[in-house]
Amino acid sequence: MSHFKSSTGLSENFAGFLCYLFAFVGGIAFLAIERRSRFVLFHALQSVILFAGLMVFHALAGFLPIIGIVVGLLLSLLGLVLWLILMLAALQGKWLKLPWIGELAEKQLNRM
Repeated sequence: MSHFKSSTGLSENFAGFLCYLFAFVGGIAFLAIERRSRFVLFHALQSVILFAGLMVFHALAGFLPIIGIVVGLLLSLLGLVLWLILMLAALQGKWLKLPWIGELAEKQLNRM
């Protein structure tokens, strides 16, 4: 665990973990309250972008007749796997950057 503290008083690793634990909502909460830690802000941004994208694709899959069920199940499985991997990476203090999503989060972080 990181000994560095975020502006919330939590360790950076635990705060990054919470960004993913509560998915979209956790990311938004930490974007609103974190002021100092780029590590936490990166994970909050990546969480919001990832889980918002998954929600949109889930909604779009609902419009497809039979194949939408398969696509929805695959999206759920992908979301679960990414959720677990990203939570563990944040707890270990890793800057696990997903393709496209992580790059977008990093660009947004550099604008802050």
